[in-house]
Amino acid sequence: MKAINLKNFGGPEVLEVIDNVIKPSITDTEVLIKVKAAGINRPDIIQRMGLYPPPPGASDILGLEVSGTIVEVGSKVDRNYMNKDVCALLSGGGYAEYASCDISTVMSIPKNISLIDACAIPETFFTVWTNLFDTAKILKDEVLLIHGGASGIGLTAITIAQAMGIKCIATVGSKEKEEYLNKLNLEMVINYNSHDFEEKIKQKFKGVDVILDMVGGDYFQKNINLLNRNGRLINIAYLRGSKVEANLLPIMLKRLVVTGSTLRVRSNEEKHGIKKNIEKYIWPLFEKKMIKLHIDKYFEMKDAVKAHQYMENNENIGKILLKI
Repeated sequence: MKAINLKNFGGPEVLEVIDNVIKPSITDTEVLIKVKAAGINRPDIIQRMGLYPPPPGASDILGLEVSGTIVEVGSKVDRNYMNKDVCALLSGGGYAEYASCDISTVMSIPKNISLIDACAIPETFFTVWTNLFDTAKILKDEVLLIHGGASGIGLTAITIAQAMGIKCIATVGSKEKEEYLNKLNLEMVINYNSHDFEEKIKQKFKGVDVILDMVGGDYFQKNINLLNRNGRLINIAYLRGSKVEANLLPIMLKRLVVTGSTLRVRSNEEKHGIKKNIEKYIWPLFEKKMIKLHIDKYFEMKDAVKAHQYMENNENIGKILLKI
């Protein structure tokens, strides 16, 4: 099969398409998917640089989410899955013509979503659901601050939260992104290159209840300063670094919860639990057109280098998809 290979670790130029890769074999609980499209995510960039090795047993090929058609099923998988169009969360292997996946993280395609576009769902929706609803237990009418609001995860968090009656504030890094998000009827959109987000939020709100942060670094102190009593700070990445010097007293005085998570290394059982909740609570929202996918660009497989460059330059507003 064809797949995107890493010549070595480094910049986007290390990506190459090769056609002599052995098609993955499957276990009793896995399916083989003929891939239609793969999502490009920030962890792919970090793995390509040699800083995020795949977990034991996972494919070395990049790619954490795909959509496509099941062409083979394991002995313990219901045969009715054969020839089904699906989207799936992977531990790796998505940038290829075929990918194997445990049945626990394979999902049907929601109504009103195309097979190609469905690959934009697994990584971001799993991440947002488990962090905002399983961990933060965010409630209707609470105020949510999303850093990186124009990213795939940021826009997924916004569309789900708004559908659930949650008030949203987002930070972005360009005028173009600010204009895009202003059309989504958020409570507030802040360009962090033009304004101090802490000061700007305090002008309108006494604080926020939940913060979804992928930035880290100097955002940490501002985040805990902004949180209301019993507020929750959820860290999902540290683009500005994971080491900080901070005054932790507000954590005690306001009884804050500061936590974080990763998705890739979780067990199939944990991921299956997240999948069930997404299908139960999110799929009906797709059917009612209460939420939408924010997809920025589609790249052909041969243009994977350009796709990675596009993400690294922070040009995207929403998801970047790779058509296989």
